[in-house]
Amino acid sequence: MNFAGRTVLVTGGASGIGQATCAAFITAGADVILCDRNAEAGQAAAAALGPKARFEALDVTDRAGCFALADRLAASPGRLDVLVNAAGWDIIQPFIENEPDFWDRVVAINYIGPVQLTRALLPLLVASGSGRIVNVASDAARVGSSGEAVYAGAKGGVIAFSKSLARELVRKNIRVNCICPGPTDTPLFNTQGERIREALTNAIPMKRLARPSEIADGILFFASERSSFCTGQILSISGGLTMVD
Repeated sequence: MNFAGRTVLVTGGASGIGQATCAAFITAGADVILCDRNAEAGQAAAAALGPKARFEALDVTDRAGCFALADRLAASPGRLDVLVNAAGWDIIQPFIENEPDFWDRVVAINYIGPVQLTRALLPLLVASGSGRIVNVASDAARVGSSGEAVYAGAKGGVIAFSKSLARELVRKNIRVNCICPGPTDTPLFNTQGERIREALTNAIPMKRLARPSEIADGILFFASERSSFCTGQILSISGGLTMVD
């Protein structure tokens, strides 16, 4: 896959799936705008990727910040070809133990964040003539996940949003697709308790976690011309943990 001459923006780019996605796009020749709320980690990640990566501080829950970023990108580099909404957050916890502040944060980061950033950047994607949007949801949204009720609901919203947006934007030559990772070896996953990590790993038929680079491969597929006849589609990458129609 060749992304030479394309400009790609990835949220959550300082670690995990987002970082692996930035690296994969750089390898494929793209210019990458790496966004993250952690400025120190984001700057370090962009510097490690070299001159084709640029860091932009962004908290996806900050609506004004999303639109300010869009204004900066309209001025320089003046184009955007691919948007990858990869930022996400969760803690595995029984729903009965959740507090309302927790719900608010989960929904703001995992659902409202992608919605408002997509809206802010949509004019640039339309102007490109062939914009691509890849949203990262979760297989928790497709089959449910104990201890992740609100997270699964928010990611289910991302799936529905992706499908609806795909229908709206297809005539503008914008494709919208969605990746649903299963358990993945990321810093966020590794903050979970050892028993939870072991249980999830053992439940996967392949008996291992996904590597972030394997999720990135799916993202690049949907962003590339190899998926030129795909829009509104959901791809699970879960080592066989979830087999859904």
